[in-house]
Amino acid sequence: MKIITAESVTVGHPDKLSDYIADSILDACLKIDPDSRVACEVMLSGSKALIAGEITTNAKPDYIGIVKSVIESVGYNTDNLEIEVRIHEQSQDIAGAVFKQDEEQGAGDQGIVYGYACDESDEKMPLAIHLAHMLTSRLTLFREKGAIKGLRPDGKSQVSLIYDENDNVVGVKSVLISTQHEENVSQEELKKAVTAIIIRPLFENYAYANGIPELLITDDTEILINPSGKFVLGGYEADTGLTGRKLMVDTYGGIAHHGGGAFSGKDPSKVDRSGAYMARYIAKNIVAAELATKCEVSIGYAIGKAEPTAVNIETFGTSIAGNDILREAVLKVFDLTPAGIIKTLDLKRPIYKRTATGGAFGWEEVGYPWEKTDKAGDLIQVIYELAGGSSNDEE
Repeated sequence: MKIITAESVTVGHPDKLSDYIADSILDACLKIDPDSRVACEVMLSGSKALIAGEITTNAKPDYIGIVKSVIESVGYNTDNLEIEVRIHEQSQDIAGAVFKQDEEQGAGDQGIVYGYACDESDEKMPLAIHLAHMLTSRLTLFREKGAIKGLRPDGKSQVSLIYDENDNVVGVKSVLISTQHEENVSQEELKKAVTAIIIRPLFENYAYANGIPELLITDDTEILINPSGKFVLGGYEADTGLTGRKLMVDTYGGIAHHGGGAFSGKDPSKVDRSGAYMARYIAKNIVAAELATKCEVSIGYAIGKAEPTAVNIETFGTSIAGNDILREAVLKVFDLTPAGIIKTLDLKRPIYKRTATGGAFGWEEVGYPWEKTDKAGDLIQVIYELAGGSSNDEE
């Protein structure tokens, strides 16, 4: 038996709010100038917001207006917020290395990126992180609808699942929600409402829809609501927020490796972001094609170089073809150069603000191009060809 735990945070969490602002600035630039070069960092602390980084664009974003608009849309007041903007253009040394004349676009920096997929959920995401995201999504939804009185924007969730020796989910060890609230809210009433409206319906409906009765909350499941007690002062008034500090929330909940590079505030020439999206795209198509039940893709890049320095496929003993064959098929099916990734996934669009909340992966309904499984058939075809046959061969 083993226990796997993952967490999620709401958009009102100070780190996530910083990501949300950074990606809102990125989208504002890309909307006017698809070739914008953006590396935006945001720090929120007390009554101060600092917007910094390197941005080269033909757009003229209203940084102060964007910051205020985003923060107010989340549910905070900006009346006493001091905003400082320290933006300068991208270094010419970096720009020259990445966009050499008459040569293919190179990577915006060196880096290692990872993508992961598994068959634990229809979304091909680890179940713990998927459920944690669903909890924070519901927490935000019911706060905005006023279904639970007195909720405020800051919040977290955590889910711990029990696995048997065959890696099957056999139970829910614990569910945790910490939610900011107004001063006059009773902790007892808050716990009852969050359990009845947010937690139990999610697990019961999910178990019913997916045929896993083990996911029903039982008497053995530990349900924790605001275990530290009162949570009135929250957001960036209580805790400093900074872009790029919720890497596991953005990806796979710690189930897979992470290259260390954050996503938010970066345009797609930065392979920290675009490469990680492509790695997820590859891994999900491999699992969707039923070539493996678990897959982790790693890709290495060098600044200024178009072709990756390394590509590896790990399927944890679940592949029907073998990791080396899968790797060869991936290199035939997918263009892993920065320009190829941007073209394949159509990444020069203002689509990034939404990715800053609830994780970048597993949301097919949102229309993220890296969540498509349109290359599954191509992978199967190439695997057959590499094995000396064809997927169209007749019996």
